[in-house]
Amino acid sequence: MAVASKRQSRATIGEIIIARVCGNIQGLKKNQLKTLERIGSRRVQRDLIIGPEMARSICELSHELNRQIGLLIHRSGKIEHVIIGDHSGLMIPKLSQIRSTGGRLRGLRLVHTHPGGEDISDDDLMDLLFLRLDLISVLKITEDGLPENLYSAHLLPFAEEKEMWSFLQPVHPAGQIDDLEELVRALEEEFARRQLTSQVDQARDRAILISVSTESRRQAESSLIELKELSRSDNIVVLDEVLQRRRKINPRFILGKGRLTEIIIAALRLDANLLIFNQELNPSQIRSITEFTDLRVIDRTQLILDIFAHRAMSREGKLQVEMAQLKYMLPRLSSRDDALSRLTGGIGARGPGETKLEIDRRRINDRLARLAKELKGVSQERYRRRAKRRKKDLPVISLVGYTNAGKSTLLNSLTQSDIIAEDKLFATLDPTSRRLRFPQDIEVIITDTVGFINNLPKDLLQAFKATLEELEEADLLVHVIDFSNPSYRYQMEVVEKLLVELELGMIPCLKVFNKIDLIEMGEDQSRTVDKEGIGISALNRRTFEPFIDKAQQMMRKVIAG
Repeated sequence: MAVASKRQSRATIGEIIIARVCGNIQGLKKNQLKTLERIGSRRVQRDLIIGPEMARSICELSHELNRQIGLLIHRSGKIEHVIIGDHSGLMIPKLSQIRSTGGRLRGLRLVHTHPGGEDISDDDLMDLLFLRLDLISVLKITEDGLPENLYSAHLLPFAEEKEMWSFLQPVHPAGQIDDLEELVRALEEEFARRQLTSQVDQARDRAILISVSTESRRQAESSLIELKELSRSDNIVVLDEVLQRRRKINPRFILGKGRLTEIIIAALRLDANLLIFNQELNPSQIRSITEFTDLRVIDRTQLILDIFAHRAMSREGKLQVEMAQLKYMLPRLSSRDDALSRLTGGIGARGPGETKLEIDRRRINDRLARLAKELKGVSQERYRRRAKRRKKDLPVISLVGYTNAGKSTLLNSLTQSDIIAEDKLFATLDPTSRRLRFPQDIEVIITDTVGFINNLPKDLLQAFKATLEELEEADLLVHVIDFSNPSYRYQMEVVEKLLVELELGMIPCLKVFNKIDLIEMGEDQSRTVDKEGIGISALNRRTFEPFIDKAQQMMRKVIAG
């Protein structure tokens, strides 16, 4: 019985050490392990950085081992982790499992020894910043292994100051007079007071936009402006924009660690909770950036999918968006099975069964197959509707163009309809058709389709194939161009390229330069419009006459041909 009891006692100590102590404990003696276990089971007064007796204990042990020892202490005074390092540093464990306080700071402080007598290091300050610690403290040790002084630093709740942190006056652990609890409360209140977003914006995501490009500066800046518009369309508050041009993209973090560190600092200053990258990220890049920054990370594709998910109204549109989202998600399923469980094996089953990951993949593939079947039915239904139009010999005009070029506004003005038309990207997703009678008694069907955009996700383009089939039946394409956009020429090229990819390049096309009321029409602008198409303002029907005349002429040729 005595032997069993002794074994049980050892096992209990081992469990506490494994649960509370991080780092390499090999080579530690039994009495040293017991000291660590005793330290980890104590609590610290809420108003002290560390208790004097506890400071003495870790300094003596650190001096004896010639290794750094650190304590992660919760605001409640509980020791969350005892960390064993080497002479020059220690490795802080992942803190995601530790309950946060819900404020700007994490609710933890790190108190650790420096056996060599070094001051608070740059690595210490980076840990303070990246982990959003309440405080970081260093205990210097005397030649006798006793605490010399306690050196501490905390983050500054600033908006524009250059300094990120403030250093407290060194103090002996037995001579602490400042109230730590009061200091942290004041810091949290000042952070809350200085945050740059309003209370209304707290319910919305607050993002920093990041673009790392190998393109020319002009193209990169134009693409970043478009990302900002996409964010606005998704009701995201944009706090800052970062543009970096590189010859070669960093395969792990997209941009360099130094620049990413600056972004973390900016996120803390601005109270950002989201990073949006203009480039498509692979799963390992998202994981690496998330772990490094401790912020949510999405890419341009995910942002567009989210916009589509909010805007899709019809059953068809919702099916298409869900299919695109599942295709995006499938290769991004984690390759790690956290539970290490085999869920479908068991008595009477052959083999070990399927992992949770395999089941998730199978379910997604099954769902994709069902969605494809439903969309096929939608496509057949659309074909039957188009067949009825053909029987009535009604020619079809399809409005195409870059997103937010004014297609829906033009359709509303031409047909006196009330289709949703907002100054946002992808305001219209579901195709809409209306009848239109020209002055010369020519009746047509005019159709509005989803807007194009550069680098439109391939899965999304494929999912919207049923919608874009409407364009195949068009007798005339009206390419609506936002003439007020400085990048209108680039947007024209994107649309023309996509039309070729969709094998629609052979359909007659009329270019309409919209929003001429927003610019001053000089000689160059007038020459461009006269040479390549027609200029209009979709909000002003008095500008439609040249457009209607040209469209009638082209439709007469189509009908005659």
